[in-house]
Amino acid sequence: MTQTGADEFAPFVRAHTAALLRVAYLLTGDGASAEDLVQETFARLFPRWDRVRQADVPIAYVRRTLANLFVNRSRSPSRREVLVEFLPEGAVLADATAQADDRDELWELLAHLPERQRAVLVLRYFHDLPDDEIAAALDCRPGTVRSLLSRGLAALREEART
Repeated sequence: MTQTGADEFAPFVRAHTAALLRVAYLLTGDGASAEDLVQETFARLFPRWDRVRQADVPIAYVRRTLANLFVNRSRSPSRREVLVEFLPEGAVLADATAQADDRDELWELLAHLPERQRAVLVLRYFHDLPDDEIAAALDCRPGTVRSLLSRGLAALREEART
């Protein structure tokens, strides 16, 4: 990597970490896992930073890497979470509102979706990306994005009814 590339890496990380953490949280559902995912993304891209910064839209390149790392992580049997029937008792929030309940319900619904459907829904509705950008991020065709989106929304609707 050139010195110019190394000098541009740190400001890029500072400028985009918060947004990437939000995306990673929506994908993983866990703050610590989201931080790990973003950190792994930057660690993998640092040696190739000159190539990343020459991309038309560097943040899209980074977002694509993050989404691919998430999908690949979830495929690995050793990285899968163990589901339990009851969660351990956690800290009680002083002000539990209906908005928090809705957010929890939505997260529970999203957690039941396959990773690629979840990734498409997050990139579409959180980042408001068009089909072609989502397809580029997930390395698939726009038609596949529309199919994953349709199936994901149908699954969410069906789960919400039950």
